[in-house]
Amino acid sequence: MIKSKISFCCFLRILATLGQDFSNQKIKHMNYYEQLKQLVHGIEDDFIKFYEKENNAAGTRIRKGMQDLKVLAQEIRTHVQDLKNKSSKQG
Repeated sequence: MIKSKISFCCFLRILATLGQDFSNQKIKHMNYYEQLKQLVHGIEDDFIKFYEKENNAAGTRIRKGMQDLKVLAQEIRTHVQDLKNKSSKQG
């Protein structure tokens, strides 16, 4: 259980550093960083309910939220790779 909390804290630090890189990108939809923050913030209460109050339903919501994060992370990875490939072909 402690390992999960440590990993989540590290994940939050990584998210905090990502915001700086996206500020100059032209994205039609909401900024990816903002979407990540909203997803993480949305499951914060469930982490507390699951780990501190042992609420199993909150664990299910955490798993769903983490799946949503995984999908968004893959979308971001694809977007970043496309931008990287596009810039390497131009330069």
